[in-house]
Amino acid sequence: MNTWVDFIGIAVLLMNLMMLSSSRIRTCIRIVAAQGVLIGCMPIITEFHSIAMGTIISSSLSIILKGIVFPWLLFRALREANIRKEVEPVWGYPLSLLMGVVIFMMSFWLSARLLYAKPLVSYLAAPVSFATFFIGAFIIVSRMKAITQVIGYLVLENGIYLFGSAFLKGQSLLIELAILLDIFVAVFVMGIAIFHISREFDHIDTEKLSELKDLITSKQDL
Repeated sequence: MNTWVDFIGIAVLLMNLMMLSSSRIRTCIRIVAAQGVLIGCMPIITEFHSIAMGTIISSSLSIILKGIVFPWLLFRALREANIRKEVEPVWGYPLSLLMGVVIFMMSFWLSARLLYAKPLVSYLAAPVSFATFFIGAFIIVSRMKAITQVIGYLVLENGIYLFGSAFLKGQSLLIELAILLDIFVAVFVMGIAIFHISREFDHIDTEKLSELKDLITSKQDL
């Protein structure tokens, strides 16, 4: 079991670094979908010998939403917005990749200083969970496209879900379903917002929207 958990942890970490170094939004969507499927399998793996029906249901729902529904919504928004490539991030791709490595090292440092009430399923689970969470937050603040920020939000949630799957066994099915429902609603609303923004302004660059806000404010001051 530890071998499979370690495999998922390494795969998730490599996917995080791939997203930081990729300029193709479609590639990032596919990566975050594959990441969601792998993380959705975690509860089944960690509770394999005493798995409950609630765990199977929540894991299956997570895999369907993150591996099929969310990517479909993002691809649809991408098609409607007619976007093929991400603009240059605030710090550039090489520096973004370096930040990903630094975040992972800091996550190892943080996880080594935490006290755990139970034996760890894998020593990679905690640092990879923290790294995925912080890299998701980094993607949100360092990318200009609204749709890429949605991807960052999904990566951030993957980190939370991975941590919960590895350390909080036997979670309530209702709690897990409520979290997935919140994520579904958030992504659905973001997809609708991206579509309407692109239709009105011909782009989904959040930096341009900030410039528009400043322009409106300056006109009001006059």
